[in-house]
Amino acid sequence: MQHAVGAPLPPHGPGSGHVGRPYQAQHPGHPGPPPISPPPPGPGQAPPPAAPGQAPPGHAQPSSAPGQAPGPGWSGTGPTPPARETAGHTGHVQLPPGGPVPLPAPPAEPGTGGATLAVLLIGPAGAGKTTVAKLWAARRRVPTAHVSLDDVREWVRSGFADPQAGWNDHSEAQYRLARRTCGFAARNFLANGISCILDDAVFPDRPVVGLGGWKRHVGPGLLPVVLLPGLEIVLERNAERSGNRRLSDEEVARIHGRMAGWYGSGLPIIDNSTYDVETTARVLDDVLARSIASPPAW
Repeated sequence: MQHAVGAPLPPHGPGSGHVGRPYQAQHPGHPGPPPISPPPPGPGQAPPPAAPGQAPPGHAQPSSAPGQAPGPGWSGTGPTPPARETAGHTGHVQLPPGGPVPLPAPPAEPGTGGATLAVLLIGPAGAGKTTVAKLWAARRRVPTAHVSLDDVREWVRSGFADPQAGWNDHSEAQYRLARRTCGFAARNFLANGISCILDDAVFPDRPVVGLGGWKRHVGPGLLPVVLLPGLEIVLERNAERSGNRRLSDEEVARIHGRMAGWYGSGLPIIDNSTYDVETTARVLDDVLARSIASPPAW
C-alpha cells in the first residue's frame, strides 16, 4: 500500500499510536489498550523498577476516599491529595454565618468613613431611592453592596404577583418573602465585612410588616433613613419610569400621602426636592454619620 508524501505513517499494529504520542492523546475519551504487565522476575532476580509516579509492583496505589474528588493539581498519578473543600466552605474561603447586625462603632472621621453598616433607605415610588443608594454604595471607600427590594421581588418570573393588578394575599406573601431574602443578604454581607444599603417603600402605618419586619430580618443595627421629596417631584420621576414600576398618578399621590406619616416618627428625613443625586448621596452620608453617633429610636 502506498501513502501520500508527507502523510503520517499508519499505526504498526492494533492499539499503536504515533511516535511520542500516547494512545489516549490520539483518541480522547477512549480508554486505550490495557496495560501490559511485565513478566514476573525469575528466581534471584530483582523486580523491575517502577515508572515515575507509579507504585512498585505489589503495592496498592492510594486512592481518594469514597465520594471525594481529587484535589487541585493532581496529575493523575501518585497518591491523591486530600480534597480541600469541606463542610462550611464555599470554594476555599470559609464564610462566617450572618447573624443579627449590631450598631456600628462611631467613625473617627467625617461622614461614615470606613464604618461597616447596614442602611435602609425608605421612600415612595419616584423618590430616587435606588439611584441614590447605588451612588452612595459605589462612592464609599469600603466594600458596600446595594440590594433593592423591587429587584429581588422581580426574581419571581412565573407567577409574579403584580400589586398593580390588585393587592391580595399572593402579592403580600411575595413582598414578605422578598424582604426576608433581602434581610438574609444584608446579614451575610455584614458578617463578611461588606456594608449593605437596602431600599424599600416602607409605610409608617404598617410597622409589623414594614419597619418592624426589617428590624427582625436584619438586626438592631439597621439604620433607617427616609427620602421624601415633594409630590410634584415624585410625579415627574414616576412619569419617566416604565414597566410595572410605573404607577398611576393617583397611586403615587396616595403612597406619598401615607409616607408623610414619617414626620414626627423620629427617623431622619431627607427632602431631596432640590438636590441632584450627588448632593443627595452626600447628605445621606452625613445623616448616617449622625445616626451612628446617636441612633434614632424606632
